Amino acid sequence: MNGDLHNLKANIKIWAQELGFSDTGFSNTVLGEHETRLVNWLNNDYHGEMDYMHRHAALRSTPADLHEGTISIISVRMNYLPPATAEPWSVINHPELGYVSRYALGRDYHKLMRRRLQKLAEKIQNTIGDFGYRAFVDSAPVLEKALAQKAGLGWIGKHSNLLNRENGSWFFLGELYTDLPLATDDNTPQNHCGSCQACIDVCPTGAIIEPYVVDARKCISYLTIELRGSIPIELRPLIGNRIYGCDDCQLVCPWNKFLQHTAETDFHARHQLDQPLLIDLFSWTEEEFLKRTEGSAIRRIGFDCWQRNIAVAMGNAPPTTALRDALTQGLANASAMVAEHIHWAINQQQRH
Repeated sequence: MNGDLHNLKANIKIWAQELGFSDTGFSNTVLGEHETRLVNWLNNDYHGEMDYMHRHAALRSTPADLHEGTISIISVRMNYLPPATAEPWSVINHPELGYVSRYALGRDYHKLMRRRLQKLAEKIQNTIGDFGYRAFVDSAPVLEKALAQKAGLGWIGKHSNLLNRENGSWFFLGELYTDLPLATDDNTPQNHCGSCQACIDVCPTGAIIEPYVVDARKCISYLTIELRGSIPIELRPLIGNRIYGCDDCQLVCPWNKFLQHTAETDFHARHQLDQPLLIDLFSWTEEEFLKRTEGSAIRRIGFDCWQRNIAVAMGNAPPTTALRDALTQGLANASAMVAEHIHWAINQQQRH
């Protein structure tokens, strides 16, 4: 292998910045304490129906087993919050609107970041020659937050998201697993959460059951995105108008006063999803759903879960004839799972 590895690290950081990444760090593959936490989390069934978490647990904590030959990992982050978008709390506090987690307003980040990571790998290859690598963006059994923390990109907060002193938490993470003997950035940032527990207090469903531990089975992001069946009845009123994900724990975090907006226009809101009317979204046909969520992370939940989530939000909205009529009309073509949530929503509307 040609080239000075120390200079290579400096160049990688420059190239990554040129490709739109906000920050870059380097770590090894040792994940001891994070492996223990993962095992305990899984043993408590906090993963809910995310069976893939259990199936591939060993691969998460042993990167070399996931990609043979891995000895160093390049972690990157990319800001995603658009500069011009409806103020989140104004949407959350307007029950006739639907709230979509801000990461999903624009184009799906997976492909965009993976392409950028591939370009980063090609720049490295053009400099030193062939090397072994694989790019990941929330697409495989990777403990991305643990690796990013080891690489110095931030610390894991009490809400389990990565926090950065200069940027808050509104960013995506990605990794390049490599066989390069790169010196690690052994500078794990100090945890600056202190005695603050704003994220714990604000969680609508009490999903942050203790600092740094989230019970996914109660988390609105899990309920509206990962769960494919019926949302537990006792949790439906607590979801409010959050129809895809939840940002409350980030919105109240004091460190997000330092957030940096994204420069990526692909992450800007599309189809006015930053403040949509629930009744308008519920009127979408499956064809309209597929068309308007093309290239979006939202599409992966499917039309049934989309309708299920909106029906719950409509049930939580102040009663109106228009909402009740829309829900009733929606029964005509609804699946059994969606119909169950529509009936619940109609009952809620009638009880208000």
